[in-house]
Order: sequence, then C-alpha cells, then structure tokens
Amino acid sequence: MSIKVLLADDHMMFREGMKSLLDKEPNIEVVGGTENGRETVKLAGELKPDVIVMDITMPDLNGMEATRKIKKTIPATKVLCLSMHSDRRYVLDMFRAGVSGYLLKNCAFKELSKAIHIVAANQVYISPQIAHIVVDESIAQEPPAKTTVQSILTPREREVLQLIAEGKNTKHIALHLHKSTKTVETHRRNIMRKLNLKSVAKLTKYAISEGIVSLDT
Repeated sequence: MSIKVLLADDHMMFREGMKSLLDKEPNIEVVGGTENGRETVKLAGELKPDVIVMDITMPDLNGMEATRKIKKTIPATKVLCLSMHSDRRYVLDMFRAGVSGYLLKNCAFKELSKAIHIVAANQVYISPQIAHIVVDESIAQEPPAKTTVQSILTPREREVLQLIAEGKNTKHIALHLHKSTKTVETHRRNIMRKLNLKSVAKLTKYAISEGIVSLDT
C-alpha cells in the first residue's frame, strides 16, 4: 500500500522536483502540492494524506501554524518538516507544533525518501545535522521560553500578524479570514498592545525576527 504524500512548499520548481523524484518511488504516491499554509490545511482535510512534507516559511500561513491546525483536526496525518533553517528556534518550535520529523533542504533525496517511510511508520526522524539540538534540549529539559510569539499571541493574532507583515491591508485580511474589518482592527490593536509596537514597519520587523515571515516570502 502506497504512502500518500502532500507537498507544501512555496517554490514551485523545488516542489515539482520533489514530486518528480518521489513519483519514481514504488511505495510513495504524491497526491497533491500547495504553495501556502492555508491551502495545505484545506487540502490535508480533503485528501487525508499519510505524510505532509512541510516547509516553514510560506506565505499566507506559515508551516508552523499550518502544522498546528493539521495536527488538531487530523492527528493521524504525519508532518515532516523540510526546511533550509537549521537553527535551534525553528527546529524546536516545529517539533512543539507537532511534526514527526525534521530534515534540511540540502539533504540527499534518499534521506527524504527514508524520512517519509520512517514518519509514516509512526516513528520520528531527525536529520543528523540538527539532531544535537533536540538531544541538548532533552538533556537540559528547559521549559519553552515565556516570551515567544507563541506564548504572547493567540493563533488568530499570529495569522493576522503574518498577513500584516506580508503587506495586506485590513479590508484584504478581513475578506481573506472571513471576518469583519472591525474584528481585524481589534486583533491588530491587541497585537500592537501585547508586543508594545506602534507601527506596521515594527510589526513586520518583529514577524521576520520571529520566523513568522521571511524576507523572500
């Protein structure tokens, strides 16, 4: 029985390259591809893939927030993070969001195929290049920082913050999230109050520093 895989990455050429290689694997079936987190959540609900190969920095809704939504609604689906980011914050935050594996984009294709099979079998895969981060965290047994964006803002506020940082205005955000402009304005005021930031430029800088958006999104 084939492992159904959904690919989530905002770079079409990279996504199509992955699909081309995975299509040659006898036990893997690529059932779809998406370029942003919100579409990934939607397709995951429709297709019920066994494994989602998830990038972190995607427009509209980043991979971390998409993972949280997917694991909440379809916990049986495994999420495998495939990212260019190797720093501690990204790795630990993605595992806290619910991924079953994390590997880097400079990995060989054989490692990606291996990781997909491992997480599909209800095991955890960690790229050898970043394994020390998870081991060090486990040994230290440090609690999550109290001042991370995840602890300060609600999930909806993080969504609104990402859209603001991507240059969307209040009306666009309201239409996109199917909320009233008044509700979006309330979220925006709450975000600014909680973060003690007074301008869109500062909100954008904060969103980039926290990995909510990237400079190339």
